[in-house]
Amino acid sequence: MSDPVGHQGPAASGPAAAAGDADRASGAQNAETTENVEYRVAHLHDRLAAEELGELGVRAEIRAGAIALTGTVPSAGCRESVLRIAREELAGLTVHTDIVVAETTRPDHAEEL
Repeated sequence: MSDPVGHQGPAASGPAAAAGDADRASGAQNAETTENVEYRVAHLHDRLAAEELGELGVRAEIRAGAIALTGTVPSAGCRESVLRIAREELAGLTVHTDIVVAETTRPDHAEEL
């Protein structure tokens, strides 16, 4: 009895087998790229925590093929340092930033209740 689907086992050859090999190679490359991005994001977290900033309030997440940086930092200088480190670690990737500078100055007037 013949196989109407055209089953190709391990010994398959020809154009269809070559196309399957190309798809598998492409899938392996995409998986490697995703792992590379995850590694780079983890390295960014390590640098933010370890360097002079000691910044743990910034999160970097992979969202829809881009990196989203979110969080709150104590000063504009700290924000600039975070962005500089992110540019170094994530060069060539799309990065969206939503890093807020916390207002830490004294109030200039009394709060009215």
